[in-house]
Amino acid sequence: MSALPHGRIHNFSAGPGVLPLPVLEQAQAELLNWRGAGVSVLEMSHRSAAFETIIGEAEADLRALYGIPDDYAVLFLQGGATLQFAMQAMNLRPAGRSADYILTGAWSKAAFKEAEKLGPTRAAFNGESGAFTYFPAQSELNLDPQAAYLHFCSNETIHGVQCKTEPVPPPGVPLVCDASSDFLSRPLNVSAYGLLYAGAQKNAGPAGVTLVIIRKDLLARTPDKLPVLLDYRLMAENKSLYNTPPCFSIYLVGLVLKWLRGLGGLSAIAALNAAKSGLIYDVIDRSGGFYRGHARADSRSPMNVTFRLPDEALEAQFVKEAGKAGLDGLKGHRSVGGLRASLYNALPRESAEALAQFMVEFQRRHG
Repeated sequence: MSALPHGRIHNFSAGPGVLPLPVLEQAQAELLNWRGAGVSVLEMSHRSAAFETIIGEAEADLRALYGIPDDYAVLFLQGGATLQFAMQAMNLRPAGRSADYILTGAWSKAAFKEAEKLGPTRAAFNGESGAFTYFPAQSELNLDPQAAYLHFCSNETIHGVQCKTEPVPPPGVPLVCDASSDFLSRPLNVSAYGLLYAGAQKNAGPAGVTLVIIRKDLLARTPDKLPVLLDYRLMAENKSLYNTPPCFSIYLVGLVLKWLRGLGGLSAIAALNAAKSGLIYDVIDRSGGFYRGHARADSRSPMNVTFRLPDEALEAQFVKEAGKAGLDGLKGHRSVGGLRASLYNALPRESAEALAQFMVEFQRRHG
């Protein structure tokens, strides 16, 4: 089993996830004195020309990677995707209007519950009775043509379910997406969305910053007298600098974006991610039922591979032995149990190869 540089483990944590080694090394080199400014980014005024350069470059690189049109605003906010569950409803749902939600796992369900506290909310699809194993086809959606928006989660980290093709809302209904765990992992057509948001701590950077891409015409929906930090329009008008943003997290996001561009962009990283997840799913499929994947084959996530073993005692043994072998973060979420391997952008292929090798050997010894 190949070792990683600097004595680092094979990190399969679901989040905060692994960061690119070149990004960590650059941050280390620049920690005391960013580009000759004489200060660390940790000490830098968010009103300084230096930080304006940092946040400006991060936005430009994000726009380049996704091809974000000029009629979309890019925001760097705080509170994680969980705050966005409430913030989107407060900003985009006019009084008396309902919003549609596609429930495909724990995070879309959490978004639904938060929006439900604030106004009319309905499920256009609910996969809970089927244990959240797949993303529905368009024909399975019961859509309200008068909905304020249609919300979905593109990748469910807990259940390992990914949406392969965006759902199509009724004409005039904005599509809203929680892309936290597959953000920047593949190309997408931003113009298909009204609002796209993601906590950074899976693929984009460290915890602390939330990225929001919103079509500018939707900013007109923001009602007056919202608390300032919950107001999309105000945050867009102030270019995410109304208050002190999470400066160091934004700086690290910027380094990750440059790293992605250096690899060849989102098509290149998507190919790498498919190869890594293919190694693990192949072991599962060839195991004769010893390993059982949770998600239906057409909805399998390349980011979060969720699977079970014949019994819980064997799963506990798997986690224990994997840890001794330097394979960390493989225990499934506490709400569903089982096992989960998160294969985010920065996870080296060597880590996926090491896990696949371990799985084969574990089955040989315990199968």
